[in-house]
Amino acid sequence: MATSMRIASTRLWSKSRRCFSSEVAVQPRACALHRRPAASRNVCVIPAAFLHKGCAYGTQSSVTVTEEPDVLFQKLSVLVKGHDKAVLDSYEFFATLAAKELGLTLAKVFEPPKNIERLTLLKSVHIFKKHRVQYEMRTHYRCIEISMITGSTSRVYLEYIQRNLPEGVAMEVTKTAIEKVPDHIQMPLWDVQNPEKQRSQ
Repeated sequence: MATSMRIASTRLWSKSRRCFSSEVAVQPRACALHRRPAASRNVCVIPAAFLHKGCAYGTQSSVTVTEEPDVLFQKLSVLVKGHDKAVLDSYEFFATLAAKELGLTLAKVFEPPKNIERLTLLKSVHIFKKHRVQYEMRTHYRCIEISMITGSTSRVYLEYIQRNLPEGVAMEVTKTAIEKVPDHIQMPLWDVQNPEKQRSQ
């Protein structure tokens, strides 16, 4: 069994050497006894595609360049809720660390008050009315607020933290955008009405 595996591994190694020998060539050592002239040396130029670390051979980039200005958000609020407090603590640490690595400005990270839903039931259906059982369901919250973030950065950040969202945790995202004041509001109303009054007089 071991010998057959060795034979298979040597065959695989020889095949891989044959595949890579056609693409990348190494210059022979310049020995004093066996030195070839410069005209007869085998020098192969490696294409730039083989030097790239990522496996992006022939794939088109999904990034589209537009001349439209990017949207600016004054505040991005991420509210996560779940029933397990330890999971929420771990996810809060992960989300804040990701924001710091991306260079985002964390405005506030806080814990809103938990919500407790209680359900009281009779332990005995027909008798012993005072003997009751109480069940409760606790929902814990964590809120992360990021200030002054662009639309493209928010999309990247939200996709990254949503892909790593643990089970049993829900997320609610609130965006507050900054928009330009419309032209009909920029000029005060009394400046618009004064010329009309002058014309009527």
